[in-house]
Amino acid sequence: MRIEYHRTLLADRVRNDAFHEALRRVIVPGKTTVVDIGCGTGFLGFMAAKLGAKRVVLIETAEIAALAKTLARANKLRNIEVVPAHSTELEPPERFDVAVSETLGNYAFEENIIETLSDARDRYLEPGGVLIPGKVTQFITPVVNGKLHDDLTTWDNVGFGLTFGAAREMGLNNIYVRWLSGADLLDGGAAVQTWDSVDLNRATKTTRAGTVTWALAKPARISGLAIWWSAELVDGVVLGTGPFDPRTHWEQLYLPVAEPIDVKAGETLTARIRSTTSYGAGTNVTWTVAVADAKGRERIKHAQDLSKGFLP
Repeated sequence: MRIEYHRTLLADRVRNDAFHEALRRVIVPGKTTVVDIGCGTGFLGFMAAKLGAKRVVLIETAEIAALAKTLARANKLRNIEVVPAHSTELEPPERFDVAVSETLGNYAFEENIIETLSDARDRYLEPGGVLIPGKVTQFITPVVNGKLHDDLTTWDNVGFGLTFGAAREMGLNNIYVRWLSGADLLDGGAAVQTWDSVDLNRATKTTRAGTVTWALAKPARISGLAIWWSAELVDGVVLGTGPFDPRTHWEQLYLPVAEPIDVKAGETLTARIRSTTSYGAGTNVTWTVAVADAKGRERIKHAQDLSKGFLP
């Protein structure tokens, strides 16, 4: 992993301030022990040490663990240990008062934070200990900006008597990282709903699924869906990645439909999302968008699958 990725994390003051505040609220100087899982450069663990944590263990499976160890020495942090391993494959050296992990992606669970923190909760955390983050909520709303779809279908206009339909289909089975505004969203963003909510303090399935319905009061042309998340790090400290939240290095995700959908006033739009994540297989997402008329009869249905969006 290139160092540039970690620079973007450390440049994200919204993210950094939120995690600092969460750690500040739960660390008792001289008493609290902390484990930072997937520590990267060690930044969160370093903050915990600066806040007075009695002992901090940083766990990182990637090569950057060596840099974290160098940075800990450079910052004269004596109460830190760096362990170059994957947390799920390691026998925990002890149990900790706080387990923190910033393994969140543009799609919340693409870095397997559910599995990571489930293992941490069961094997690393003291009874009554604190997981950071504790909860993740995922949001969804229809996208009405047709240019987003047009940009993905330039395959139609290659010209020279050539057809690129297969490439077009592959492109529309992909998910795109975009920064969206209210103007891109149905009803200016007022139609946002929750499609998934995870309490990481409890046993939680890594497969996530949700169905959301909108009854449209006026006509709209739908070019896809937008999703994003917010994480409750600890009580009262929330980090959001939506278009109306303070901007972070994370952005929203645009999930296109096969063709723009014209929905009439009085009709119902339904979106269904399902995701699977695992260390071995990675992340896959499927999404279905359907329209039912005023009598409840389905007249349009588009189904997309991220696994169809990649070259074999």
